[in-house]
Amino acid sequence: MMTQRWTALVVLALAGCAGEPEPPAPTLDEAAVIAASAPIAQSFQAELKAQLQAAIADGGPKGGVSVCQQAAPAIASAQSEASGAEVSRIAEKHRNPAGGVPDDLREAYAALAAAPLVEGKPNRQIVQTGEGAEARVHFLSAIPMQEQPCSVCHGTDVDAELKAHIDSLYPGDLATGFAPGELRGALLVSWDAGRFLK
Repeated sequence: MMTQRWTALVVLALAGCAGEPEPPAPTLDEAAVIAASAPIAQSFQAELKAQLQAAIADGGPKGGVSVCQQAAPAIASAQSEASGAEVSRIAEKHRNPAGGVPDDLREAYAALAAAPLVEGKPNRQIVQTGEGAEARVHFLSAIPMQEQPCSVCHGTDVDAELKAHIDSLYPGDLATGFAPGELRGALLVSWDAGRFLK
């Protein structure tokens, strides 16, 4: 009888120690990530393309390269400030070494390279990195190589004089030799992951 009583007390004590079950881990709201990020990517591409076309019409391809060097970082900076995200461009074959693909995004970038377009639209990838207060969520939108105006400066037959101008602005440039439809890079929009966890 005493043994049974002690057994019951031990079971009750262990049950009390177990406490409440752990709450489920928060999940990433990918629809919200897309809703916040896709307009930024689209706006970046549209604004940069408009400035490039105007620069090329006014000063030829050399003018386009010079404008791109200044305009792309300025557009990214303005959109970062307006949105609260970190907006940038990354590429495996980059023009600026600062725009290389981070190690923790290589798998997602490779998926974009395998299929830059999905149903005629730029492919997208969402990646979460880090933990706790350091957790980030990254939206990558493919930048497929377009025939115009991109092929002039990034294609397989870049004029030698233009290439020399590119090299003067970007020593060690890797961003040529692309065929239309290939992945030239990705627009990266990175957020504090807590904003999208539920």
